Amino acid sequence: MSVKHAISRGLEIGRSVFQLGLLKPAARVAAKFRGERLRVGHPARRVQPQTFLPSRYRYYRMSLSGLAAQLQSLGFRRFAGGGSPRNRTVFLAFGLGLGLIEQQLEDDRRSAATCQEIQAVFRKRKFQNPLKPFTLGYRLEDYVMGKQIGKGCNAAVYEAAPQFAVPRETRECSLVELGSGGDDGQEGGGAPRSRSVLSCPLAVKMMWNIGAGSSSEAILSSMSQELVPAGPLALKEEKTTVALHGHFGVAPRRVSAHPNVVRVYRAFTAEVPLLPGAREEYPDVLPPRLNPAGLGNNRTLFLVMKNYPWNLREYLQVALPTHRQGSLMVLQLLEGVDHLCKQGIAHRDLKSDNVLVEFDSGGCPRLVIADFGCCLAERDGDLRLPFSSRCVNRGGNACLMAPEVSTAVPGPGAVIDYSKADAWAVGAVSFEIFGRPNPFYGPEGLDSRGYQEKQLPPLPARAPADTRLVAELLLRRDPAKRPSARVAANILHLSLWGGRVLANQDRASVKSISDWLLCQSAVVLLRGRGPVTSTVEAELQRCFLANLDLEDLHAAMGFLLFGREQQRQGVLAN
Repeated sequence: MSVKHAISRGLEIGRSVFQLGLLKPAARVAAKFRGERLRVGHPARRVQPQTFLPSRYRYYRMSLSGLAAQLQSLGFRRFAGGGSPRNRTVFLAFGLGLGLIEQQLEDDRRSAATCQEIQAVFRKRKFQNPLKPFTLGYRLEDYVMGKQIGKGCNAAVYEAAPQFAVPRETRECSLVELGSGGDDGQEGGGAPRSRSVLSCPLAVKMMWNIGAGSSSEAILSSMSQELVPAGPLALKEEKTTVALHGHFGVAPRRVSAHPNVVRVYRAFTAEVPLLPGAREEYPDVLPPRLNPAGLGNNRTLFLVMKNYPWNLREYLQVALPTHRQGSLMVLQLLEGVDHLCKQGIAHRDLKSDNVLVEFDSGGCPRLVIADFGCCLAERDGDLRLPFSSRCVNRGGNACLMAPEVSTAVPGPGAVIDYSKADAWAVGAVSFEIFGRPNPFYGPEGLDSRGYQEKQLPPLPARAPADTRLVAELLLRRDPAKRPSARVAANILHLSLWGGRVLANQDRASVKSISDWLLCQSAVVLLRGRGPVTSTVEAELQRCFLANLDLEDLHAAMGFLLFGREQQRQGVLAN
């Protein structure tokens, strides 16, 4: 239908409605009201409004179904009453059209109800921690310390095991032996031998305390961002009442357990020990009792977590994931970011160094987001940070700051919106996952403050087309045109497991989507009863079903179908 024809039809419909309702002679209107007053018997049946619309639309006096019924009734009456042919046709067509719209909305309501039922089922299935719970561990002496496995700009990480889990004859790296030392003044116990993750299932992160003081309350308050992924039993009961406030505001909000977010099992303060490699690796942050030239305080914060064999950067230096594994890895990062956003938390330092890797029973990499020292976790859950001056910290790695963060200008009333900033960083990390250099690293890298989307290099051809589309969408400069982490994750879910819905049709029907969701739910529930339930794919499918939202699903399908159409046109053009 041309624009001119559509405008003329709209004018005709409007004129007909106007003539019927508002241009009736005053005498007819008055006579009608007088007749209703004098009428004896049961009152005329009226179409009651239905409250199917969301609350923000309930100012309408009548639902579409009621309006459609009235227009259809008026159309039939005019057929019988001798109205003009044009008005009869327009009223009947308009009423039937609204009826079709109402039927579509009814299908949407049923699909939304299906999504809510599926979501309720899978949200009851809580994520189970892989390690058995233990009731001790609030002292550093409760652990056997192993070798150093990581070091960042504000902490060092050591492998460890509970004292009760390590035989006495193998405790070569216990804290007692390290503290006793030898007569020659060297580090006690010598260099620890390498331990596997099985023998040292835990990792102890020792924060570097330079300016927080040595009281437990001051340490916990200053480093409270690190406690965001802490479990409910991480702190001793008497420490949970400490008024915590971090470097970036009142904090922390505690994030609930998720398979793609690290979990802190214990958090406590203790005196800084002389651990292996301390004098060589980080002498300046040691307290003066261990290094006369050190600037650190005597006590600091220790975090106990699961020990992971790799971080993502280390893993990608020695391995190249398959194209399906690469898509699953990007999807896991999006699921983790979406979980944080829904909890009112922005990581603000998402990079390959801060993502830990292990493997499921099938050898697929499982990714876990870690290191929350720069996160935004305000108590009110608002992801918009007031940016009144340049003293406000924007976050961590400047190279992977989203454009809306790196280009923000401080001033009265200015804010930085972090709701899609971590999703943008996932788009940049996806290049590393598929074997390409991060386009925002290095002297020749792009600057997030001024890059153009056409300057972005393409992902390699071996990357799935839909994953390339997701990376392209996530790296859009304008956050209004960038999908959220949930929508981007839904695109990959549909690409990986929704082929039957999208196979032979350009636009999947609402009913076909509902049927597919019900089939997926049944499959995941049946797999959950089997012996192997901790695979990456099973976890991702459970996350998808636990976060179902019809609007987000439709948005993902729109992006996916548009991207495939663009790819099809590009192939035909070539």
